[in-house]
Amino acid sequence: MILADFQEALLQQMERKTHWAWPAFTGGLVARDKLHIHLEHEWEVYVRDFPVMVGRAYVQCPIPEVRRELAENLYEEETGGLAAGKPHPELFLMYPQGLGMDLARFERVELLPAARAYRGFLDDVTTSRGWAVAAAIATLFIEGTAYERHELDESAPARPEPPLEKHPLVEHYNLPVECLALTKAHRSVEGEHRKAAWRVMLDHVPEGDRERVATAMHQAVDAWRAYRDDVARACGVTRETLALTA
Repeated sequence: MILADFQEALLQQMERKTHWAWPAFTGGLVARDKLHIHLEHEWEVYVRDFPVMVGRAYVQCPIPEVRRELAENLYEEETGGLAAGKPHPELFLMYPQGLGMDLARFERVELLPAARAYRGFLDDVTTSRGWAVAAAIATLFIEGTAYERHELDESAPARPEPPLEKHPLVEHYNLPVECLALTKAHRSVEGEHRKAAWRVMLDHVPEGDRERVATAMHQAVDAWRAYRDDVARACGVTRETLALTA
């Protein structure tokens, strides 16, 4: 696969990273007593162990330049030493804490079937398919959004960043703004993380690995969408109810 085709394949997969139920979560349509399901699943599926997933890519990689990119990402996620001041997983827990949820729930999360499958997929691709696939899934897919094209073409639409006071959890669920420390941290470092992810993919992934990376990205979108389907249903969100509120 030539480089231009590889880049476009990755971009097209990232543009598939959307979900029909997300407007219910950003629009305050999820019942408050169901919202914990979403946050618990995000925590258990990837947030708590995201630094580990980046670390898996790091230890497999033979290329010093790539390891340095991954090491910087890992250091910030694990310690917050570059921007956030605290480990990013700890900052995530400020969301449920600020919403008055029982944090003990996050120590014993029972994953829904598609969530278990998605987590199993993340463990497989970050341990068993080589550094390029591990780096693609950890740094490009998990951290990335459907607006990745903007990272390579400034004329493409950028990811919306409304004021923190307009964050859905603040606006619809009365989360104190100071509990958005993770959101603030992401906004301060994520631009460089996106650039680094693309540098790794486009400058260092060997031509012979590009097809496998693109295939893994397609599988990641499918597994993620199925996971989000399960969470939406558990939170009482259906396509029919969402259509009625449109």
